[in-house]
Amino acid sequence: MTKGSNLVIVESPSKAKTIGKYLGPDYRVEACMGHLRDLPKSKMGVDLEHDFEPDYQPLASKAAIISELRSASKAAKHIYLATDPDREGEAISWHLKELLELPDDKTERVTFNEITKNVVTRSIQEPRSIDYNLVDAQQARRILDRIVGYQLSPLLWKKIRRGLSAGRVQSVATRLVVEREQEIEAFVPKEYWTIDVLLRCLNKPGSFTAHYYGEEKKRELHSEAEADEVLRDIAGQEFTIAGIKRTEKRRSPTPPFITSTLQQEASRKLNMTPRRTMAVAQQLYEGVDISGEGTVGLITYMRTDSLRLSEEALAAARDFITDRYGPAYYPGQPRHFRKKEGAQDAHEAIRPSNVRLDPETIQADLTREQYRLYKLIWSRFVACQMSDARYDAVQIDARCAGHAFRASDQILKFSGFTAVYEEGRDDEAEERSSSLPDLDGSERLTAEKQEKAQHFTQPPARYTEATLVKAMEERGVGRPSTYASIVATIQDREYVIKKDKRLWPTPLGRVVTELMIERFRDIIDVEFTANMEHQLDEVEAGKVGWKTVLRDFYQDFHREMEDAEKALDGVRIKVPDEETDEVCELCGRKMVIKSGRFGRFLACPGFPECKNTKPLVERMPGRCPRCGSGMLKRKSKKGYVYYACERGAECGFMTWDVPTAQDCPSCGQTMFKKSGRGQMKPFCINEKCPDFLPEDKRGYKRRMPKATTDTVENAEEIAPAAEETEKKPAKTAKTSKTGKTAKAAKAAKTAKTTKKAAEKKPAARKKTKTESEA
Repeated sequence: MTKGSNLVIVESPSKAKTIGKYLGPDYRVEACMGHLRDLPKSKMGVDLEHDFEPDYQPLASKAAIISELRSASKAAKHIYLATDPDREGEAISWHLKELLELPDDKTERVTFNEITKNVVTRSIQEPRSIDYNLVDAQQARRILDRIVGYQLSPLLWKKIRRGLSAGRVQSVATRLVVEREQEIEAFVPKEYWTIDVLLRCLNKPGSFTAHYYGEEKKRELHSEAEADEVLRDIAGQEFTIAGIKRTEKRRSPTPPFITSTLQQEASRKLNMTPRRTMAVAQQLYEGVDISGEGTVGLITYMRTDSLRLSEEALAAARDFITDRYGPAYYPGQPRHFRKKEGAQDAHEAIRPSNVRLDPETIQADLTREQYRLYKLIWSRFVACQMSDARYDAVQIDARCAGHAFRASDQILKFSGFTAVYEEGRDDEAEERSSSLPDLDGSERLTAEKQEKAQHFTQPPARYTEATLVKAMEERGVGRPSTYASIVATIQDREYVIKKDKRLWPTPLGRVVTELMIERFRDIIDVEFTANMEHQLDEVEAGKVGWKTVLRDFYQDFHREMEDAEKALDGVRIKVPDEETDEVCELCGRKMVIKSGRFGRFLACPGFPECKNTKPLVERMPGRCPRCGSGMLKRKSKKGYVYYACERGAECGFMTWDVPTAQDCPSCGQTMFKKSGRGQMKPFCINEKCPDFLPEDKRGYKRRMPKATTDTVENAEEIAPAAEETEKKPAKTAKTSKTGKTAKAAKAAKTAKTTKKAAEKKPAARKKTKTESEA
């Protein structure tokens, strides 16, 4: 066999590099960089009059890649289409076969659930034909999204604002955020009261705090009068122990990650957006150079809704757990997790390819983001096969004057899986009760302290990116490959903005959603969209034809489009201005938020009489440590993010550290945290405070410019020396031996080739495979 006589086509260069090392010289591995042909951007590209026939065109930006692959395929004796193992990957393989005119007798399809030597070599020996049911399901999704986007978007342009877009799934996601905001606005808080008593034992040492429970049954106190009545009843009275309940509680580990839960947990624990999470996970899947190992695919395929784990992986987890943690930490048999309702179950859950490659061992070979995400995936997988955590739980019921008070606590007895991993929470953790003394039930108690507190019920929390993904998954909106792009798209379109890690609908998002609900109820209906996903699954299973799904959909959609055009004839819908507290210094009006080519900005509503505009600044939690005023997030002309007092140069305070909502327990001033991604521990910057943390101990690799009274005025020119600011500073110019800077020397050298460079056509920007349209 001649060198490279087998051609393997994958999607990305990094995957090509990894697979090429595993297969050896008899295989030539090339990357197609995602789709090579698609529906044209300039027109619908779908013949609605002839049964939705798509007009696929080669991408002009991929002309060089197409030419290279065409030559390579003609020279190859055998061709393996090894694009990603999902619907879109299957469709890309089909497009490659059609576009390159690959013959059936020498073209086969292979998939890799993980990029490891064993799996790659085994999969190459077990090729199959292209699954046209998968291709048809992807075609149906693509054409559905094209029809909705290319017919609805122009309507929004005409009736609301140019540049808007509507999508079959993104519109539903926006609706979820809008409706949650409406729930918050309509919420009426209800008052309730709690009573805590500090109980001390009269006949032995020990005290503990108990909470009011009720009388014979649990009772809620709805007013201060009710709370005072209870306090009057127990005033000066002795408490008795009505019962002590001791039990052992067990906690079982959570299942391994699927796409949605990985995005949720990475958002909670690592502060990574769904889009960034999937980008980093793709790197881990495709392969990373590991010292002593070569290029290794570290995780299995990351677009999955399956909780299934292979027997090989379960056996490896068992051996690893018993070797490292001991037999007590393994439950005796592998844990299997129930398949989620509606899951396609096409791939395994997300797990490390080799559990023996623990995060700490390979940390030096990974970027910070790769390490943190790999550690999350590795820990979750190992923990899901470990023993339950066991707790000794104690509940003490005390009574006084007919009222019951309860105290409870639990102490970890055996760590089990929590030695490796605990799942994050979307809400705040409940406050733990005080530790309880060892009582036998004969003790006499007295109340040393009584406290009543007023509370109000809280509205539902606004969505975070993590909880929005969770809501879409629960409602069947979208699929694993689309969650990240949906959440990113509704923010890119400015239908939703993120403030304090929460998603808020913009006035534009509200207006578009109201129009969609009024005129396109099916498109924006959650159940309708979830049912459409189910129909696409039916196409994938070969139970229904893809064009049948399109015909059924388009019949009603076309009628709604015609009705909307008639009803909105001559109507122009105004988006209400989003008023702010910022006052225009030229005319005194309250400024409003507008959107332009470069994003959102402040503008005077008095336009055209007053043309004043300002950059939009974000108000931060905390107070200025110099004057006590508010803190703002600002960005210099060079793109560097800093934090400054809202009084500007009048106060002069600025810092590269991020203000937090926490106050220092020693001095009461606002605490700050290091800038950069991820969760950072807050610290105090007050030099007079005993808890002051010097700048050189805040975790930056290089010293930060010290904030001085004139720093705000100079902030436009100052660049932070932090390792992870939102924009990296330009490199310092180096001086050569001749006295010229390296930049100047390079410029002189470049000038000689300017003419040649000008004659060359600029290389087309390469695009990798994107996730399905929202």
